[in-house]
Amino acid sequence: MSVTRHPLLCSSSKSMSTNKFPLPVYGIALVLMLCFASPSINCCLLHEKTTLIKFLNGLSAQGGLNMSWRNDTNCCKWEGITCSMDGMVTDVLLASRSLEGTISPCLGNLTRLMRLNLSSNLLFGSLPQELVSSSSIIVLDISFNRLTGGLKELPYTAHTRPLQVLNISSNLFRGSFPSTTWETMKNLVVLNASNNSFTGQLPTQFCTSSPSLAVLELCYNQFSEKIPPGLGSCSMLRVLKVGHNNLTGALPDELFNATSLEFLSFPWNGLQGTLQSAHIVKLSNLTTLDLGGNSFSGIIPKSIGHLKRLEELHLNNNMMYGELPPTLINCTNLMTINLQTNNFSGELTKVNFSNLPNLKIMDLMSNSFSGTIPKGIYSCRNLTALRLSFNKFHGQLPDGIGNLKLLTFLSLGNNGLKNITNALQMLGSSKNLITLLIGKNFRHETMPQDGSLGGFENIQILSLDGCALYGKIPHWLAKLTNLGVLMLHDNRLTGPIPDWISSLNFLFYLQLSNNNLTGEIPKALMQMPMLRSEAANHLDPRSFLLPIYSGPSLQLSVAGAFRKELVLSVNKLDGEIPPGIGQLKTIWGLNFSSNLLSGVIPQSICNLTSLQLLDLSSNHLTGTIPSALNNLHFLSKFNISNNELQGPVPTGGQFNTFQSSSFSGNPKLCGRVLNCQCNSIETAPLSIISAKEWGTEVIFSIAFGLFIGVGLLYDQLVLYRFFG
Repeated sequence: MSVTRHPLLCSSSKSMSTNKFPLPVYGIALVLMLCFASPSINCCLLHEKTTLIKFLNGLSAQGGLNMSWRNDTNCCKWEGITCSMDGMVTDVLLASRSLEGTISPCLGNLTRLMRLNLSSNLLFGSLPQELVSSSSIIVLDISFNRLTGGLKELPYTAHTRPLQVLNISSNLFRGSFPSTTWETMKNLVVLNASNNSFTGQLPTQFCTSSPSLAVLELCYNQFSEKIPPGLGSCSMLRVLKVGHNNLTGALPDELFNATSLEFLSFPWNGLQGTLQSAHIVKLSNLTTLDLGGNSFSGIIPKSIGHLKRLEELHLNNNMMYGELPPTLINCTNLMTINLQTNNFSGELTKVNFSNLPNLKIMDLMSNSFSGTIPKGIYSCRNLTALRLSFNKFHGQLPDGIGNLKLLTFLSLGNNGLKNITNALQMLGSSKNLITLLIGKNFRHETMPQDGSLGGFENIQILSLDGCALYGKIPHWLAKLTNLGVLMLHDNRLTGPIPDWISSLNFLFYLQLSNNNLTGEIPKALMQMPMLRSEAANHLDPRSFLLPIYSGPSLQLSVAGAFRKELVLSVNKLDGEIPPGIGQLKTIWGLNFSSNLLSGVIPQSICNLTSLQLLDLSSNHLTGTIPSALNNLHFLSKFNISNNELQGPVPTGGQFNTFQSSSFSGNPKLCGRVLNCQCNSIETAPLSIISAKEWGTEVIFSIAFGLFIGVGLLYDQLVLYRFFG
């Protein structure tokens, strides 16, 4: 019996001259029966199936597709495959399938393929020209892979290519953009080449060849030189994102001819110049203006009030100055204002913030704003994050902040605010507060001890550092049962560290350095649940609606940025380090430096296998350095200088990476890192004998010698008498 070859076969078939079908032929016959019996079931053509199998066989990791893509099945029913009614493949959608290998050019042979999505896989090699120049593909997405090389110039053709969406972002492409490739891309609407290593000048050819171009994303590359004026001819452009490159110069006048722009973003480049009032008014469709991280100067023009649709304004990290224009309140759709790190000044009371009902995030950190904090801000009932730190505000926190029921992030640090008790009483009514940073205010006041302080049910990050506050660690902190980060450093707090701190079950970061705390390190601290448990910290992502700055250059933007750490340095703590410290299995950093601690370094510290920072310097510790410390393979910062330790410095492991300064100020330590051989120190005491000890030893030696001599003489006399 023979099987007639049919163009709609779902797999290849062979002529048979036997009365019994092999099992695969039964499968083929079944598929054929289904295809012809039901017109609603579309069967892929043999050519289409063969092409897909070639693509699959070219992958080193197939993401489980080999279980679905079988020769004896209809490829139109395979995972990720869609066909037209006549059996032609129209969609190959295989995003996030852990595919690994190269992209076969044979996919270009699928002549009806319209959408190809291979994003978020592990593909490498180059992007086949056959896909970019396809006569059928309208959406090509190969983003988030490991593709390399450059974009090659495509051969000229009189036919317009249908490609509308090209997403090649988050790969390893490099080189400059080709100049002629876009001439036949007349239908291109979206081009995303962000997060690669493209160089040279920004491409602009598609502004004339692709009149429908609406989205252009080129951020996180290495484009340089000035912004070409040709971008202004992209008349339909709505989204332009070119942040995090090396662009220089001013925004060209022609750019503002792209009046359809809704999203204009050039952050973190080397741009300069001023914002011209006449230019700003042209972009009346803007919803987002992001020019942060550049070198723009000058004032915010009053014409900003004409941007009635504006929702986000980012001018942060520039050199702009002057007062905020009162016209800003005309932008009633504003949800985000970020002006941090500039030279803006004046009093905010001149801006009627009550006209901005949609405002959610306002960041004015590191400017020169002065006066009191305006009550009008408290009319922004949707405000979730407010940062006014590092300015020149003074006076008390005004009544009304409790009206901000949605406020989760508040940073007022480094101003001239007064009356900490009043501030805490008012802030306690902000029930949703998660992050509260009000340090470096309230100078030389007394830490409120009032047990009536309430609220803060949801507080997770609390900073009252740098205030030179007097008093003790207040017991009302024990009520903050969700607290994960507590910073009370750089104050003048006295008394012992209270045992109840260990009852804060989520506390994992405790900073008490530079105070006048006394007493021993409480054994209760060795019971802190989060420092003993492998559990990750539980910080709410809303804690970081704005980055938290810990030092001049350290920016913490996500919950995992805070490490599990116990910092008790620069106090007057005495006694021994509790042996129970070995129970803090997951701690990242221990800093007990500059105290009055005595005793030995507990052997149990060697159990802290997650430890990366250990500073016990400037104490009165004695004994030897536990050799098992070299098993702490993650230890990168280590300091035991200025103690009374003795014996050899361990070698091997991380100890081979530490400098001599980590051990200096311990005259009885020895070892290669200190250029001091241990033998000379160990034998020295044996060679230094007191006069009394020396005399005793000499007398004993003479007596012993006489005894031996007399004995020998006696033996000789006896022997002579009997044998002489």
